[in-house]
Amino acid sequence: MKKLVDFSAEAIASLETGKRVEGAIRRDEKTGKLVFKHYIRQTPPRQHDTLIRVLEHGWVKESKQRIKVYESVPKALGNARVVDVLARETDDAIDAIENLIIV
Repeated sequence: MKKLVDFSAEAIASLETGKRVEGAIRRDEKTGKLVFKHYIRQTPPRQHDTLIRVLEHGWVKESKQRIKVYESVPKALGNARVVDVLARETDDAIDAIENLIIV
């Protein structure tokens, strides 16, 4: 027994270009045929973080809801120098945030 499924032209065009097509197969109430309903999902463009300042071993960035501070200090510097670097870069990050106008 053969089952025929009706596809929309948009779904077939997406398949021909090699894209993945999401949808559902349903029975049409009027005609009784199987119909593939193509889900058209549009994701909003991703909003990237704005770089405020580049630090020696990291960065300070601003997103829509947060201020992000990243630090990555090599262990090879030793504990005393790591503490000095963290203190210095924390002061730089605080200075960058103070100069930032938050809306």
